[in-house]
Amino acid sequence: MRTLFSLRTLLLAGSMGLVSLAPAPAKAQIAVGVSIRVAPPAIPVYEQPPCPVEGYMWTPGYWSYGSAGYYWVPGVWIAPPRVGLLWTPGYWGWGGGVYAWHAGYWGPHVGFYGGVNYGFGYGGVGFVGGEWRGGRFAYNTAVVHVNETVVHNVYVNRTVIVNNNVHTSFNGGPGGLAAHANAEELRAAREPHVMRTSMQVSHEHTAGMDHANFASENHGRPANAAMSRVNTREGNQQARIGQGVRSGQLTPRETSHLEGKEAAIHQEVHSDRAANGGHLTGQERAQVNHQQNQVSRDIDRDKHNARTDRPAQEHNEHPHQR
Repeated sequence: MRTLFSLRTLLLAGSMGLVSLAPAPAKAQIAVGVSIRVAPPAIPVYEQPPCPVEGYMWTPGYWSYGSAGYYWVPGVWIAPPRVGLLWTPGYWGWGGGVYAWHAGYWGPHVGFYGGVNYGFGYGGVGFVGGEWRGGRFAYNTAVVHVNETVVHNVYVNRTVIVNNNVHTSFNGGPGGLAAHANAEELRAAREPHVMRTSMQVSHEHTAGMDHANFASENHGRPANAAMSRVNTREGNQQARIGQGVRSGQLTPRETSHLEGKEAAIHQEVHSDRAANGGHLTGQERAQVNHQQNQVSRDIDRDKHNARTDRPAQEHNEHPHQR
């Protein structure tokens, strides 16, 4: 991998989407002093977690770039900045001998995102996973996954489904997609835009702190490719449990016990949100935090006691041996 870094880069640009060479959202954004000459990995195939709260929008996972190379930012459900806005995902584009990041944005219509097949309604052009109907967002459950116990504004339209098995993550250059913006996407690019929210920025930063998200570690197959909410301890706990299973540190009984506790907390949160218009009270948040603290201690204890699942560990180390 041929990359060039400068001290100015490290001081001014901790994230690929923070420093722009052009003010328009449709233009490429790239950290000052960084030259990326190797293409990002393909978009991994993964399952979408159900939408946890009515009104949240799906923002697909993508490859960002840090000091140790490309890392995966999990797909996640996000609250839009305001009613009526749709998310246009960012994408990598080849130009001038380097790969540059074109940042995503919120707007009244979905713009060009490089023709990348991000899945779940983002098949390369536009978005077919739902639509605004007045002040409420309606979800097309033929394309996206929602928790219908709390999300009721749904419909089914299978005519928009397009079979696209191409998972290339960049536009232009050797092996890249050859898509160009159509008339509608060009109009969308000229509309007023809102850049990504603080929650999205935090989400990307958190992903970059987890070495398991780096392509150098996961070889383009991130273990935790998506989550239901940003910065949820639930997602972090599940990742820790999954790591314990893969390493053999957790036995099947320990895993079942921990998963049961997480499921109970998850159900309690859903019930509380349903009873309070989609929100948690301060007391309920404190209770959930207390419960997650206890699960965190249980995970740590179970992973470091004398009990291990040696067969699982050996299977993961030698998956093709029987």
